[in-house]
Amino acid sequence: MFRTPLVIATALAVAFGLGILSSIYALRATVGFGAIALGPWTAFPTAQTIDADPYAKAHRARDGKLLLGGAEGLTFTAATDSENRSLVENCRYEIKGITPPARLWTLHAADRNGNPLPGTLPGLPTGINAWSVLRSADSSFSIRIAAAATPGNWLAVPEGKAPFLLVMTLLDTPTAGSSGVIDLAMPGITRLDCADA
Repeated sequence: MFRTPLVIATALAVAFGLGILSSIYALRATVGFGAIALGPWTAFPTAQTIDADPYAKAHRARDGKLLLGGAEGLTFTAATDSENRSLVENCRYEIKGITPPARLWTLHAADRNGNPLPGTLPGLPTGINAWSVLRSADSSFSIRIAAAATPGNWLAVPEGKAPFLLVMTLLDTPTAGSSGVIDLAMPGITRLDCADA
């Protein structure tokens, strides 16, 4: 008498449990579909639009972040350097090149969850933007990323061995809503050296 309801209850529990676990895994595995990769930089131009796929919408709902509209800007993230090695805090990097056309761009380091990294000491540059960066005559720039101070453009990261992300946001850019974003160039990320090497 109790065998049939017990089997049904067990089947439902397994089905719901596996469904929830697979959904959580899928949300952690990807931000969504339609990623555009420009060297080590990745962006999801449709993640904040009405055309976003269900995974992107679920990420947006879970994180509670207010994303930029399609014509407002585009956010690129990099978890590796140009040679596909993970970015870690105990290494020094150089970002060199130019960005796509934009009224303003910002750059900061973040943890793997996208939260900005805290500064180790007050006053250290934890972010840099298009208005404060020093440029060469051809409008290119070079930004050093390291825990120790360096001359020129410097972005401070904490001392440690944790992996991190670089987040570059292009604001008021005509490329955010265009299909020609694949043809754009982003600056390269070069590993200079590591503290434990």
